[in-house]
Amino acid sequence: MNLIEYLKQTINKFPDKVAIQDDLGSLTFLELDNISNTISKEIITSSPFFKKPIAVFLPKNRWSVISFVGVFKSGNFYVPMDVKAPSDRLLKIFDTLDTPCIITNLEYKNLIPSCYNGKIIIIEDVICNVLEQKDHQNLDKIANEIIDLDPIYSIFTSGSTGNPKGVLISHRGVIDYINWAIKTYNITEEEIIGSQAPFYFDNSTLDIYLMMLTGAKLVIIPEDKFMFPLKLIEFINIHNINFVFWVPSVLVSISNFKVLDVLLPKSLKKILFAGEVMPNKHLNYWRNFLPDLLFSNLYGPTEITVDCTYYIVDRHFNDDEPLPIGIPCRNSDIIILSNEDQLVTEDEVGELCVRGSSLALGYYKNPETTKLSFVQNPLHNDYNDIIYKTGDLAKYNARGEILFLGRKDSQIKHMGYRIELGEIENGLLSLKEIKNVCVVYKDDLSQIEAFYVGDIKAPAIRRQLASILPKYMLPRKFYQMEYLPTNSNGKIDRKKLKNDYELL
Repeated sequence: MNLIEYLKQTINKFPDKVAIQDDLGSLTFLELDNISNTISKEIITSSPFFKKPIAVFLPKNRWSVISFVGVFKSGNFYVPMDVKAPSDRLLKIFDTLDTPCIITNLEYKNLIPSCYNGKIIIIEDVICNVLEQKDHQNLDKIANEIIDLDPIYSIFTSGSTGNPKGVLISHRGVIDYINWAIKTYNITEEEIIGSQAPFYFDNSTLDIYLMMLTGAKLVIIPEDKFMFPLKLIEFINIHNINFVFWVPSVLVSISNFKVLDVLLPKSLKKILFAGEVMPNKHLNYWRNFLPDLLFSNLYGPTEITVDCTYYIVDRHFNDDEPLPIGIPCRNSDIIILSNEDQLVTEDEVGELCVRGSSLALGYYKNPETTKLSFVQNPLHNDYNDIIYKTGDLAKYNARGEILFLGRKDSQIKHMGYRIELGEIENGLLSLKEIKNVCVVYKDDLSQIEAFYVGDIKAPAIRRQLASILPKYMLPRKFYQMEYLPTNSNGKIDRKKLKNDYELL
């Protein structure tokens, strides 16, 4: 089956149920079906292209999701674009895509590069001209021609050369991932999902497709709510949101402001998080106030369709302990390889590699880079067995759970020692005065630097940290900040801190 067939089942079962709600209104599953069919019709009548990238250049709202559906119903794959991205990045992405069609609105149409000469679909025009169901019979033919290995979307991630890479995900990858999540977290049509992740960030995939496959309601939380943690909790309660999948920075912010001391999210039942390390200090704050909720830590690169490991928190952790990323998701296989491409032994650190149905198809129009990361399983050469090398370091703990230890490129050699910057961050977060932290290594100066939020000065940090970490791991400089900057995905902006430290 492909995702069109899965969505049809949901539409037939829940035609009048609200599918998507944003701050301007809501749409039922039947309305989603009719409007997306009209978008598909608009795409396929303009040109006979098939399995091509269609850019969706819209802000995060219900029309973006409907456009995604309209694109894959047309037999093509969608590419969510960041309307706030620098023009240089947009030009690079458009140049790689060579997209025959862009879906946008009247407000953002003028931001499309003037050199673009393909078709532009204006969403306001589509809304005013929704076609009757009888006009969409030819879409069934397209749906029957799509197989589960065809691409459904591409998300552009940053590349080491400065050129964004388009990770290409198949119908099968999404189906495999979402079916696992439905079973693991017992997702039904009763779920009300509070969406945080931008649609050009792969975490949003879980929110969108849980809605499509189960009939759950997707509530798009306004971006400004995440700037004011108390208002965010109020929003959750007003809309009875019971399921969220957020980056840890959001949960950390709520913890830092002690919001749960004042107001609890009474409707919440399940809290999932991924995208960066979740400090146990802040998770414990949440668990102390909401001990009966399900908390789950997920891990995965964009290249493996969002996530490939998970851990449902089932025991107490001290504030300074690392939180496991757990065990493989169903139908994902985790291989931790040494520098010699052999399986690591107990407590040995290696590179985390993944294989399975959720594996991406590679990078769009970038076979050279694809071959560097999607490689033959080095443990054998008996048949074609592709794995993805994540560039992340990991090991197993005594319970057989996987521990994430940071990026290979965050493993530094300093004063002759190999050091994980994540271990220094974990040590700093164990100090009660430290609310949040980011540690970077300045190669040109050969020094470790720490940026932190907390009511404590550098001398006191050094004294306390000296009893936790060896001397060679102690940061040379400490920068006290009101907050740590985040990027468009809500993660700590490490690159900005590393490159702009002298401006602070």
